[in-house]
Amino acid sequence: QVQLVESGGGLVQAEDSLRLSCAASGRTFSSYAVGWFRQAPGKEREFVAALSGAGITYYVNSVKGRFIISRDNAKNTVYLEMNSLKPEDTALYYCAANRHGAVGQLPKNYDYWGQGTQVTVSS
Repeated sequence: QVQLVESGGGLVQAEDSLRLSCAASGRTFSSYAVGWFRQAPGKEREFVAALSGAGITYYVNSVKGRFIISRDNAKNTVYLEMNSLKPEDTALYYCAANRHGAVGQLPKNYDYWGQGTQVTVSS
């Protein structure tokens, strides 16, 4: 069993940056695939970025060139560096993990979820 806890959200202005963290506990998850999703009010949960167990990254088109997903296995932590933030990035951001190491862009592809951290970008 893996527990995920996100942090780092907040209220920022457009073009600012934030770094979200997702700390895992329960077991080492260096071989897991990890993903970040977001959900805005009244919308479905949306894939943002993922990092496979082999280290391959994937991004939704709207964040390519602005967001970077990475992991620090020594700290059992995954990060989402968000730059040039836009008001449309406002959402509750979740991290998720797949114990088989396979990346997916659907919520059902992941076994474990955090509680989310709110990101609000003002114009």
